[in-house]
Amino acid sequence: MAKTKAEKITSIEEEIRQLENRRRQLVQEQKAQERKDRTKRLCRRMGLFESLVPDSIPLTEEQFKTFLEKTVMGDHAHRILDELTAQNAPTAPAQGAETAAQGNMPPAARTAHTAREGGAGGDADGGAAQG
Repeated sequence: MAKTKAEKITSIEEEIRQLENRRRQLVQEQKAQERKDRTKRLCRRMGLFESLVPDSIPLTEEQFKTFLEKTVMGDHAHRILDELTAQNAPTAPAQGAETAAQGNMPPAARTAHTAREGGAGGDADGGAAQG
């Protein structure tokens, strides 16, 4: 039996609702995975840091923040970071030259650059990268 146009519209609208719900569910799953990945990365990196600098363990949060600001914000640390991030940069020189010519930098490079230049840098949650 052939469906009427109204039945077809209702059927399509229901399918749209189901697809929108599925999309929302997938977005939530993606965000949850990103949070898990970030937590795992933070734990690994902090564990590595504490194993390399065990004297930092008894520091208060404020002392630790001061320690990081004084060590990480130095020119030597930025040169090392620039070298390491350059190794991870895409190998398309034409794109890089075009971006540099336009004065555009990737967000991470822009943050590091403005922090070195005394501008407002740092991460969104007010972490140790404030200058």
